[in-house]
Parts: sequence; C-alpha cells; structure tokens
Amino acid sequence: MNSTPDKLDSFAGTITAYGNSWSVAWNRFWFRPQDPAVLGLIRIMVGCIVFYCHLVWTLELTTFFGPEGFLPQEYRSLLFGSSFAWSHLDWFSARTTILAVHIIGLFVVAAFTFGLWTRCSAIATALLVISYANRGTGALFGLDQINGFLCMYLAIGNSGGAFSLDAWRRNRRGAGEGGGCDTWTQIATRLIQIHMCIVYLFAAIGKLQGDMWFNGEAVWGALASYEYQTLDMTWLGGHMWLVALLTLGSLAWELSYAALVWPKLTRPLVLAIAIPVHLGIGLCMGMMTFGLVMLVGNFAFVDPKWIPRR
Repeated sequence: MNSTPDKLDSFAGTITAYGNSWSVAWNRFWFRPQDPAVLGLIRIMVGCIVFYCHLVWTLELTTFFGPEGFLPQEYRSLLFGSSFAWSHLDWFSARTTILAVHIIGLFVVAAFTFGLWTRCSAIATALLVISYANRGTGALFGLDQINGFLCMYLAIGNSGGAFSLDAWRRNRRGAGEGGGCDTWTQIATRLIQIHMCIVYLFAAIGKLQGDMWFNGEAVWGALASYEYQTLDMTWLGGHMWLVALLTLGSLAWELSYAALVWPKLTRPLVLAIAIPVHLGIGLCMGMMTFGLVMLVGNFAFVDPKWIPRR
C-alpha cells in the first residue's frame, strides 16, 4: 500500500541528487580557487603585446589621432550613429598633449606587464585598450578585440598573484608570494576560455557562409594574396591536395575546438594544433602579433600544475 509514496520519495531523492551534482559541478567550474600562475604568465605576454601595439601607434600618433588626422572624432559618430564609444583621447586636441598622454599610457601598460600595482594598472590598461580601439574606429583588426577582452579578464582575476613585482615585494616582506589560490582567478580564467571558444566557433560559422572553405581553396586565396603575403607560398599551387587538406583541416579544427578543448584526453591535441595554425598565419600572412595573441588566449587552458613557480 505504501509502494506509491516510496516510489515518489525515491524519485524525489533522485532529482535532488541530480540537482545537487549539477550544482556542485557548476560551483567547481566557476568558483573553485585557482592558482594564479597561468594568469600571471598571460598577463606578461598580453602586456608585451599591448605595449608593442601602443608603441607602434607612437610613430604616427598625431597622423591618425591628431585634430586633422586620418581618423577624426566625427568619423566614429558617423559610422555608428552615436558617440557612445568613448575615448580619453577625445578630451585632448593639442598634439603635444596627445603625445604626453600617450606616453603616460605606455608607462601604465609597462607597470601592468611587470605586475606593479597590478590591480590598478590592470584596470587602467584594459580601459586604455578599449579607449584606443574606440578612437581608432575604421582601423581596427581582430588583434585589438582580442587584446581588449584579455585585458578585461586579467583585470578581473588576480593576474598579479604570480610572476609579478607585487608578488616579489610581498615575498620580501614575508607575506608570501600573494599567489595563493582564489576564486577570482578561476572566474577570469573561465571567462578567457569560454571567450576563446566563442571566437573560434563564430569564426568557423562565418567561414561556412562562403564556398571557398567547402571546396578547399580558402588557404590558397590567403597565401596567394600579395596584400598579406610575407613568405612566398605560391609553390603550393602545384599541390592543391595539400591546400585542400590545410583548408578543410583548419575548418574542422575551428568547428570542433569548443567541444574538444575541454576533455583532458583531447585538449593537448587541440592546443598543439593551435601552434602551427597561428604561427602559420603570422609567418605567411604578416600577422604575427595576431597569431601570438591567439596562442596566448589558448594558454588559458594550460594546467597551472605544469608551470614551475621557482
């Protein structure tokens, strides 16, 4: 007579256990304290790339951002229909002032790279990257966008907890390295990982909109373009089977990245393929900085246990 209540209790217990297991997995995924070693190395690499990018702007800073430069402030409003995309460079008009503010920004990025006053310098660097990207509307590339989201997530996490001057100073004071595991490091790492998956997924979906990726000719179109060509790879024209293999292989890798990069069994293979893909883009198409920053983003999937702290 009590079989029905017993079955209901058993069913309710199963649902509760199932819900609890998902809750535990969710909390472990997002909030388990993480060692900041990986985030610290990403900070150094991203900082070097951002510093280089902004240093290059110095060569023609006022040519682009000056009061009569190639990229006037009005261009942003005309393009987007609003001026919501703020930039601190909008506040200055004199060439010398713009240059002085730019040099101060370089010191801020340098402090972030070395991990000095990291919490403040990380936030300031993220704001600088966004500000320059907004001001440079019309001259943006994927590199600027990758730099932007990496800097934002590094500002969220404890990116100065390892391999930084802040950690070294804390160690000298006897307060430890400041590199203890914490939740914000885990959150920032997960955000980078998920964002990288989104980048690859939508890049693959975009490629599927055309025919060149389906017929295996897309890589040839990129390598044969004199606009991007830095290495003469036109000899591949005599080996179109190899071109087709590279084209379809890279497309399959991008499509499967978001699914295969999470399991520990397939992760090393996925990350290993990223190296020749992005170095190939950098060496053959003159986009080495972009190739390097994409590899830095992939570095977020490296286990902190693989990184020696001393």
